[in-house]
Amino acid sequence: MNLRLVLTLSLLLPLMAACSKPNEAPEAAAPAAETAAPATTAPAEPAADSETPAATADEAAAEPAAPAAAIAPPSGPAPVPGVDYTVIQNGQPFAPLNGKIEVVEVFGYTCGGCAQFEPVVKSWKRRLPADVRFTPVPAAFGGYWVPYARAYWAAESMGVVDKTHDAMFNAVHVQRSLPVQGVTPEQFGQFYAKYGVDAKTFISTYNSFGLEAKLGRGKSFAVASRIESTPTLVVNGKYTVSVGETGGYEKMLNTVEHLIAQERSAQ
Repeated sequence: MNLRLVLTLSLLLPLMAACSKPNEAPEAAAPAAETAAPATTAPAEPAADSETPAATADEAAAEPAAPAAAIAPPSGPAPVPGVDYTVIQNGQPFAPLNGKIEVVEVFGYTCGGCAQFEPVVKSWKRRLPADVRFTPVPAAFGGYWVPYARAYWAAESMGVVDKTHDAMFNAVHVQRSLPVQGVTPEQFGQFYAKYGVDAKTFISTYNSFGLEAKLGRGKSFAVASRIESTPTLVVNGKYTVSVGETGGYEKMLNTVEHLIAQERSAQ
């Protein structure tokens, strides 16, 4: 993992970058200095697996290892619904855990905006109080988004996400060692083999039935949450916060902090 290269990317990419919900085929991967916003047709309806089971041990392992911070009130004025965030009608959490407040990041490895956001949100989630649970969920809008979503879930199932998450963004957007379009399970196997994973075992996991169930859960959650762009944060399944609404990553996270405090008061 080369965090320095990822941080360099965050400086090169334009401020407030985001990837819109895809609706057409992309060109070749954009240079790192541009907002890579690959696009394909999104699924018309949720996957059949729409249940919300309790969090798995692998999902819990994706949380930051740093000690949780003490609870502090959010700064600045309260955000305005419909302006700073969107209320999800009949929304549900992705994977509730012991009454914690859930924050889900819907992201895509092929999204340049997500690559820019990653070092920002990584620093932010280290400061989250103990009653907040942060969970990444890869967007699987269709086309080339799906193989990368499958790769995330396979890595999550094998317990290597902490070692490979930043490196995957780096491979796609900086090193260009993995293509946006046409990537194969074998290429993913070779990538993850560098982090101690047996390539054949990874490919088997990538193609497994259990992986289909995780992919379906992620698709269902994104559809139910009405995700239109990445990165988007979803608080307790009730509210979505995107950079397009807030106008910047720091304000986006501040809005989420206010919504966390709101949910904490409600509990």
